Parts: sequence; structure tokens; C-alpha cells
Amino acid sequence: MLRVAVPNKGILSESAILMLKEAGYTVRRDPKDLHVVDQAHGIEFFYLRPRDIATYVGSGSLDVGFTGLDLLLDSRSKAESVADLGFGVSTFRFAGPVGVFSKLSDLEGKRVATAYPHLVEDFLKREGVSVELVQLDGAVEVAVRLGVADAVADVVSTGNTLRQAGLEIFGPVILESSAHLIVAPGRATEHAQLLRRMQGVLVAREYVIFDYDCPAELVEQASALTPGIESPTISPLRDTDWVAVRALVKTGEINAKMDELYALGARAILVSAIHAARI
Repeated sequence: MLRVAVPNKGILSESAILMLKEAGYTVRRDPKDLHVVDQAHGIEFFYLRPRDIATYVGSGSLDVGFTGLDLLLDSRSKAESVADLGFGVSTFRFAGPVGVFSKLSDLEGKRVATAYPHLVEDFLKREGVSVELVQLDGAVEVAVRLGVADAVADVVSTGNTLRQAGLEIFGPVILESSAHLIVAPGRATEHAQLLRRMQGVLVAREYVIFDYDCPAELVEQASALTPGIESPTISPLRDTDWVAVRALVKTGEINAKMDELYALGARAILVSAIHAARI
């Protein structure tokens, strides 16, 4: 059986479980369940702490895992990323007291608090900056106020939490992170079906199906508006002056494309959701 690690809590857990469910796998019903067997697909799911998943997969104890790129890099695991799953997006930045730091080199010799010491250490090493790292498990933003550190390296969303702590962001982005599907070293084929299903879920979320009738003389212009993945499908209609067109369109472009097609002369424009896909 394929052995797959799934985060047991937090946004990574919720989104990973939803993806697995949309892909047709059996998922846990009780948050207390730590092990679920999907006999129909030959998969065992292990629900683990997000921070531990890269270690389990990297050691070969488990075959595949869902985890954040930040956690993968911080673990220094030998696990390999095979797909960016597009959820759990986060940005890592440096922050310090207002007016004290303006560029990365200002950190030289300073104390930097973070919950991701290896990630930050590797970044600073590449940039040629030496600091004293202070490892914390959480609430990193209060480290400066409490005198534990001179600056912090942490996840930033709106920056409100840092500002409330009297800090401002400076220097380059450390990492743009998101959830990734990772595999154990040397196991490049076992995860193929799982990966295809995850990619199918991503396509189903990103695209919709456009069906519309178009004057035959305008089909080239219409096709340019809805080129699809490879090419739109063009089918003849009983009225030879018209054709039927079907193509995939990105979800975020639905209304704009409908407006453009209607203005061009297309009619009977219908939009359908995709429940599953293989591209």
C-alpha cells in the first residue's frame, strides 16, 4: 500500500483533506483519527504534525506527504517536491524595530528570532550575512520587546501583527511558500496516480467549460478569446452559418470572456463547472 502523510491540523490539514476528498479518496471523518485505510485505492493515510511530515517522508518511512515548502526546507529533509498544490500560501520576511533596520546587511552580528531556524540560516548563508539565531516555537513577534532578539524572521500576511508589536518589515523576501506534494527519495513512480488526481483537482478548480454558438465567419476570433488548453473543440451545427465551440476558460475570467464573446457575436453562452479532470 502507498503510505501517505497528511497534516493533522490547521489550514494545511483542512485543504489537503478537501483535495483528497475531491479526488475520490477516503478521508477521516473524526479529527481524532490518525490512521485511515482506503482499501479501494490501496492507500494508507497517516495524519501527522505538519512539521514532522517532511522528516517521515525524507527518511523513507512514508512514501508521500502533504506539507508546506517552508517546513520542507526547514527540515532539511531528503524528500523531493513533485507538485505545488497552491494552498497554504505564506510569505517569510524580516522585521525589526521601526527605523532601526533598512537592509539585510544591517542584521550582521545581530540576534534574529524565528520558528524556522534552518530556513533562515540557509537564506542568510546564501546572502553572506552572519547572525545569532534564536529559535522559538511561536509568538516570534514579541521577541524584540522582551529583549530576546534584535529582529525577527516570520510569516507575514497583512503585517498587522508585526506593526502591533512595534516592528516594520525590511529586506528581501526570504521565501514564498505554499503546500507541496512531496515524495521519498527514489520513489518516483509509486505516487503517479495520486499526483494525477491532485493535478486533476487543481485543473477542476482553476477552469470551467465554456460552450457557445458562434457565427462560422467569426470562429477564428472567438477561438483567440477562448484558446483552451491545446485547442478549442469546433463542431458543426444544422445551420451551416454557425458552429458550436467548447473550450476551457480560467475561472477568474468567466464574466469578462462572456462579455467579449457576446460582443463579438457569440450566443447561447453556457458555463459548466468541472468536477474532475485529467490534462
